Amino acid sequence: MKKITYIIITLLCISVPANAQLGKLMGKGKAGKKSGSFATVWESEFDNKATRLAITTESGGMTVGTDENSASVIDSEGKLIWAGDYKKITTNKTNKCEFQYIIWKDKGGYLFLFDERSLGKDRVAVIDLATGKELWNSELYQNLIQKGTKGEEGVDEGELDTVKYINELDAFLISQKNSVILVNADTGEQIWETNRFKGGVGKYIYNAAKNEIVMVNFKPTALGALFTGFKNQIVKVNAKNGDVIWDATFMGSIEKELVTKRAVVDLWLRDDKIFMYLNGLSVYDYKSGTKLWESVYENDMDGGNGNFLTGKKRSKIYRTVADPLFTKDAVYIVILGSRDKTKYVEKHDLATGKLLWTSEKITGAFCMPNIYKAGDKVVVQVGGKVQVQEYRYEEASTGAAGGLMALGGVGNGSAKQWVPYIYWDYKTQKNSVLALDDATGKTAWRSEKFDKRITDFILEGESQLFVGDGDEFYSYNIQDGNQNYSVKHNDARVGKATDVIDFGENVVVLSEKGLASYAKKDGKRNYATEKIRGVDHFYIIGDNYFLRDQRNNKNIIYGINMENGETKGSVQSKGKGGSPKYGDGIDITSDGEYVFAFKGRKVEKIRVNN
Repeated sequence: MKKITYIIITLLCISVPANAQLGKLMGKGKAGKKSGSFATVWESEFDNKATRLAITTESGGMTVGTDENSASVIDSEGKLIWAGDYKKITTNKTNKCEFQYIIWKDKGGYLFLFDERSLGKDRVAVIDLATGKELWNSELYQNLIQKGTKGEEGVDEGELDTVKYINELDAFLISQKNSVILVNADTGEQIWETNRFKGGVGKYIYNAAKNEIVMVNFKPTALGALFTGFKNQIVKVNAKNGDVIWDATFMGSIEKELVTKRAVVDLWLRDDKIFMYLNGLSVYDYKSGTKLWESVYENDMDGGNGNFLTGKKRSKIYRTVADPLFTKDAVYIVILGSRDKTKYVEKHDLATGKLLWTSEKITGAFCMPNIYKAGDKVVVQVGGKVQVQEYRYEEASTGAAGGLMALGGVGNGSAKQWVPYIYWDYKTQKNSVLALDDATGKTAWRSEKFDKRITDFILEGESQLFVGDGDEFYSYNIQDGNQNYSVKHNDARVGKATDVIDFGENVVVLSEKGLASYAKKDGKRNYATEKIRGVDHFYIIGDNYFLRDQRNNKNIIYGINMENGETKGSVQSKGKGGSPKYGDGIDITSDGEYVFAFKGRKVEKIRVNN
């Protein structure tokens, strides 16, 4: 997409915001009933200020607001279920919890609290979200976060580096200096402990049929200074008793993304083989742990070699290279050359790793983010958008705790801080659609009509490909590369294309100022929306479609009828909180039928379809 920015609060921190129908929470207007407005179902208030967390369950049945010292929970009707101070709820007087995260489960879940103590032992407590009762607490687990820092800096998907929730086992894996301990999430009972695996859990796979876990480690910031002789490990563990079935090592190190803190590593289990995506692709025998084959190359681990530091900005680039593409008997890999930085594609036999072919070198491409298989063709996207994650040193509110790393200022108000941003950007490069012959890897055809940018692709079976270049919209015959048609997208007057959305018989082109819909069969334009400026992202949630605009420190979510391009309604937020993937102050249920907007103590439930 065009260079678009949005603040992500890495810990779901909140002094949260929102005004449905452009002002409902501010006391203006009533629940919207007319076309183009969302309807407010109810407004309610947390019992506390909700400066730390404000988030709802996937179903919207329970909404939680917390600050450092307390929590309150609201039900699906907006009524308070419970509220209380941590110091009174917990028997070990856990309090002033600078790190908190939520695990949803069934009709409730867990609120995990960590209380770092400057004098004495750190405290951990887990509260039942459904009842507000303490499930368990402990002072056995120390050094879970790096001392002297804010807890928000070490999060990964809301978790600590040193605490990983294993959903399939309903348990926490807790990393300590000399061992890893599996703890029953409901009772706090230690299930097992092993000293043959050390460090944080970067990624894991659970094999339910054999009750086994394969996991790969990394050196967490919190424990880094405590480790001596740390080694990279991939292990298979008996989930019942913690026995290590096999232990293998790997080269390189697992990094975390600059803002999201997501571990840059992936694991897949296929045909009794473990595929690990780190510094290339490494393949291990699932039964024995023996390394079968590997292909070493650069991927996103160093952010595409993009760690740009200035006095007021720290930035890294991600999503530059496509993930491996697996078929029944082969895997296709986009390779970034280590010397000349050119890119090319390799096809390997899945069982043996044998190199079957290498494509021509692809010069002038900053990124190759997607690769597709269509019949006897391998289709490669050359060029496109990349993700930028950065911290900017700028004036920001200090009214709420959370993902902002303050370097100055006292109390509420504003101060110079490192503020996190994530946005998508187009880099100047030689964009093209490239089709390779699957048998030989030779170029079948290539189109280079994309001067300014290229969107991701939509493939219709093995025959048709749809793509935009900013000003035009194209359809290609995948087999021979002939252009079926082109449409002047700039005539739609919705700005340059940024993405394409598959919508049945049509393709909807997301653009900088709105949407335009085209029929797949002939490219006929179905509609172009009125101006919706600053659109930076779209979401498909259930049967509902949403657009997002986060310019100028705002966060606006639009509900869109994709049949005709009409706006169902919008929610505007100006605070912090909600779910990071939807932006500050907003959360959306998993079926897309309800939006929750937060502002301090207040929470509003909004119906999408009237």
